Amino acid sequence: MHTKSPVIIDLKFDQEQVAAALKGAFPDREVINLLHPASRKRDLSGIDYAVVWRPGADLFERAKDLKVVFSGGAGVDHVLTLPGLPDVPLVRFVDETLTTRMSEWVVMQCLLHLRQHAAYEALRRDRVWRELDQPEASDMTVGIMGFGVLGQDAARKLKTLGFNVIGWSKSGRAVKGFEVFDEAGLNTFLAKTDILVGLLPLTPDTKGIFNTGLFTRLSRKGPFGAPVFINAGRGGSQVEADIVASINDGTLHGASLDVFEQEPLPLESPFWSMDKVFLTPHAAAASDVGALFDHVAIQIARYESGKPLEHLVDRSAGY
Repeated sequence: MHTKSPVIIDLKFDQEQVAAALKGAFPDREVINLLHPASRKRDLSGIDYAVVWRPGADLFERAKDLKVVFSGGAGVDHVLTLPGLPDVPLVRFVDETLTTRMSEWVVMQCLLHLRQHAAYEALRRDRVWRELDQPEASDMTVGIMGFGVLGQDAARKLKTLGFNVIGWSKSGRAVKGFEVFDEAGLNTFLAKTDILVGLLPLTPDTKGIFNTGLFTRLSRKGPFGAPVFINAGRGGSQVEADIVASINDGTLHGASLDVFEQEPLPLESPFWSMDKVFLTPHAAAASDVGALFDHVAIQIARYESGKPLEHLVDRSAGY
């Protein structure tokens, strides 16, 4: 009798969430959760599938026969650099809940800056009752770098609120309803942008791209006289010393950061005490583990019935 291949789970997520999500997942096959003590010494040869997020260093040595690797998140830069990653299809997590959460975070941050929340919080601490001049969303252009599924969803929601929204992607692929710039159009894109939103994957091209040189090319014609930087893509794409210096010298009006060069953010980071910076702990769009397992089950069913896998990573592009 042909039995279905088990699924290896090696996710450095909250283990209670993983255990709860596994209760109803993959009912027709065995699940091997490598963080379970009973699985530590398990023979993993002959197994077709692994779902990974910061897996053990020896995973691919132990599981030599994998046919598909699934990333536990939308980003795959940490998977692409894993030692021994086999040359098999790599599938990233695309899910409506993850997209919605990211859009909510981006919209919230744009509104916090538009409505001068940091300034009002400073006034509140000093018990000062004062109304500030209030620009409208239509006075600001939001430029989103990384105009894929997440970027386009955030763009549509921001547009509904009245913001002008433009996009940038390496290819500059057209998106209905939005002006989109490509690599050659980067300077034009930056010069129009009052609020810069980073949703880029981490690749050799994007490492350290958000730096002083880029910030100085952003629009200074907006209502605050200086641009705002918002990043929920990858910490490796920003130069944090440049963000600190740019806020202190007025090159940037403020920032919202969900990702950092080092995570958790070191206690000595100046960001902790900067009034003009909103911080969240890489929580903009946490993966819903149940939705992740549903996504993996759908893709495995496609694969086993001879249909093509969806959301495949192009390794040469890095996403």
